[in-house]
Amino acid sequence: MHRRKMVCAWRMAVPSALAIAWGLAVPIFASADEFDGPSFRLGMWEFERTLEHTGSLAALPRATFLTREQTARCVDPTQAMRETFRSSDVGNCHSAKPEKLDNRYIFSLRCDVLGPVRTEIAVESDAAYTEVNELLAGKFKRRETVVAHRIGDCESDSMLAIPAIGSSAAKSGKASGSHR
Repeated sequence: MHRRKMVCAWRMAVPSALAIAWGLAVPIFASADEFDGPSFRLGMWEFERTLEHTGSLAALPRATFLTREQTARCVDPTQAMRETFRSSDVGNCHSAKPEKLDNRYIFSLRCDVLGPVRTEIAVESDAAYTEVNELLAGKFKRRETVVAHRIGDCESDSMLAIPAIGSSAAKSGKASGSHR
């Protein structure tokens, strides 16, 4: 019995060691500095976040509930966008690369801590954008819309807030200046 456990442990350890060795041997094709997403100006940004929930109550399956928040923070939205564009796989969810159409970036599937979402980021300029995240799980539908506008300069660099309101990056604890 003891020998069987050791054999099983060895069989599990060998593929793991091979996977690690293979990962080290595979060249890295994309540098951490590469970023094909939008760039925004650092500064004081105002974020208006609207959440729409539909089908969340059994008694009112077609009712839609809205929540609206507004905040202003000194942020670097480009850093937050880097986190959004770096979306990784979560469980069995595999993020799709964004498609760029004119001034919009569309993720047909992006893995969020709440589940799979469709994300569209419409860039107006280096000082304004709108991000829409849609989650559909069963009969429950959730739509988050963030409208962001730069409203001025920061008083000092020490005011720079990395976390901000928003979707996946903020909820997962990653930097998310673009989302609030």
